[in-house]
Amino acid sequence: MTLEPIARAIASMARECATPGCGKVVEKPLACPTCVKIGLPPTYFCGQTCFKSNWKNHKGIHKIARQLIDAQGGDDAHRKAPPDGVTCEPDAPPEVRLGLPTWAKSYTFTGPTLRPALVSPKRILPSHIRRPDYADHVAGASMTEQRDRATNNAIRVYGSDELDGDYGLRHACAMGREVLDIAGNALRVGVTTDEIDRIVHEACIERDVYPSPLNYYNFPKSVCTSVNEVICHGIPDYREIEDGDIVNIDVTVFNKGGYHGDLNGTFVEITYHFLHCSCKRWAVPPILVLDKSIAGAWLAYLVHELGRFVSFLTCRSFLSFLFCFCSAETFCVGKVDEDGQLLVKTAFDCLANALAMVKPGTLYRDLGSTIHRTAVKSGCAVNRTYCGHGIGSLFHTAPNVPHYHKNKAKGIMKPGHVFTVEPMINLGTFQDKTWGDNWTAVTADGKRSAQFEHTVLVTATGCEILTARDSEPVMEWKQELNHR
Repeated sequence: MTLEPIARAIASMARECATPGCGKVVEKPLACPTCVKIGLPPTYFCGQTCFKSNWKNHKGIHKIARQLIDAQGGDDAHRKAPPDGVTCEPDAPPEVRLGLPTWAKSYTFTGPTLRPALVSPKRILPSHIRRPDYADHVAGASMTEQRDRATNNAIRVYGSDELDGDYGLRHACAMGREVLDIAGNALRVGVTTDEIDRIVHEACIERDVYPSPLNYYNFPKSVCTSVNEVICHGIPDYREIEDGDIVNIDVTVFNKGGYHGDLNGTFVEITYHFLHCSCKRWAVPPILVLDKSIAGAWLAYLVHELGRFVSFLTCRSFLSFLFCFCSAETFCVGKVDEDGQLLVKTAFDCLANALAMVKPGTLYRDLGSTIHRTAVKSGCAVNRTYCGHGIGSLFHTAPNVPHYHKNKAKGIMKPGHVFTVEPMINLGTFQDKTWGDNWTAVTADGKRSAQFEHTVLVTATGCEILTARDSEPVMEWKQELNHR
């Protein structure tokens, strides 16, 4: 028996009071603070009366959640990079560092040669650096984003104070650009993606910014590095970059003003691709032993609440479209073949042609048709799982910006809108699957993928690329910038 249908039903009633039999629509959200602290999705009540009268039953779900966490080794288990058997110290012997993670030993890979290695322990940031709300959350959950999704359908309009303040949105985007350029300059044959992560991490500390991917829904690193058939969310590890690789580096930073800046780019000869991460699934133990106090009269209520919890544990389905970081580039490393170079150029053109459409009055859904036509001309396909997104004080918010043809995105561009466009272009099928680390998205046929990304501002007359190089106010293909 599966609880998935129950979870979907509960999700559809998320705005009703959680007290069984009440049924009132929640107009002024009152969330259970213990659910938020544990890392569960918010449970809403219509008022204090319902909350207090239902507390005796409701707190039972907190016991279950804590049992699940303890079964995986306590809170610290969720702060590790993926499952046990994937980390080792940098000074471990090469044969250990380059060994397969436990999950990979029985995994069927789509590509011919790319395999993960072990990863280094999680890097630490100084306490003085401002952190987003998910940085220290046990599940890496952003409660501000969850509240935004539950209560807000509008696209935020940013004013000059928010954009141009000393630590405004422009500053965050400029810092992201600097960090990505530093990472790109370090890329070469023989360098590990773990070394790229260290460079990004330290560059963020030097600029007093937080690397936004770190602990976002438990993503274990400060940057995403996606190699060859990896579409996005690649976890930096001890594997060395090889001659002919396409590498994508995805960088997002969070500054002391409370703003995220996100960018992504693709380069030939060396490819860096920064992609945002998808949600790490929690492993539910096969046997759950409940004490006798969690039984009897509130069993039906338990099923109701447990459905919500299972929905949270399997949250990849509604989070996968969010995890794209706002600044990324793809690089070709060494001798990349003609197909690889065509792919990288096509990914660049897809983004450039889409940004040329950004102006007041443009429908967000129309960007996907332009991207689709550009990709198809070169015999490529557009991934449909991951999309662009609004960004600013939240890492991911409205609007959603799909990159494929005939999408159903809502919204019309207006001056002051800030969002990312980050089409992921594949040499083969548009379809993807996810590695056993619960993060790394790869092409279903094992063929290569490339991506470029920018954070953009809609102006009164068109578009401003907030994450552009100082000498590049508009996108212009320069092959020397995309080779290493």
